[in-house]
Amino acid sequence: MPRTQGGAGDGTATADSALLSIGAVLGQLQDEFPEVTISKIRFLEAEGLVEPQRTPSGYRKFAARDVERLAYILRVQRDHYLPLRVIREHLDALDRGEHTALPGPAESREAQEAAIEPQAPAELRIGRTELLAATGADGEELDQWESYGLVEAGRDGGYDADTVNIGRLIVDLGRFGLEPRHLRAVKAAADREAGLVEQVVAPLRRHRNPQTRTHAEVTARELAALSVRLHAAMVQSALRVKLL
Repeated sequence: MPRTQGGAGDGTATADSALLSIGAVLGQLQDEFPEVTISKIRFLEAEGLVEPQRTPSGYRKFAARDVERLAYILRVQRDHYLPLRVIREHLDALDRGEHTALPGPAESREAQEAAIEPQAPAELRIGRTELLAATGADGEELDQWESYGLVEAGRDGGYDADTVNIGRLIVDLGRFGLEPRHLRAVKAAADREAGLVEQVVAPLRRHRNPQTRTHAEVTARELAALSVRLHAAMVQSALRVKLL
């Protein structure tokens, strides 16, 4: 599916009338992809996977090839569990006229599981003593972390890999004079970001199709990674503004 660059075409009324608004595109896609939203289409555009034309007033206008490209991306995400980075590489190859084969069902499952497996913290369960040893903190410090909601033990009283990582970062920040009470705002922001991700993937998790539910986990990981990048970029930008 080679990409044809957007543009105004030859300026004829026929060419203009063939272009669709983002709402019309959503209507066409929802027959096959009921979970797709306008925000999702905008996100794929922001990631450079589709390039609709723009009117002088800034409205998006999609050609038929753009709609086909969007459907292809959504279908590959749903059926092959491929992350956007891999989809982008695949599309770039197709744009260059190169033939690339999509992974089969078995390979897709393995790729999807590999995408989730490194992130899954549930397998590591350590006790309080091991957590203190792994982070270099003492019992009083851990009590403070828990009192401010920065870390939390599981129902079994154990801690997972994420907690170890969080604890180490809290200790590192403490060397700069930042105490657990100062980090409550960071925790609150993280909870809000997690809530935004959950809003996006919740409809997928409720879907009757098990493949769609599995795709929800891959999407959640991808959104979480993007959220972290955005947060870091905004902090850096805010610091630069304050230093001007």
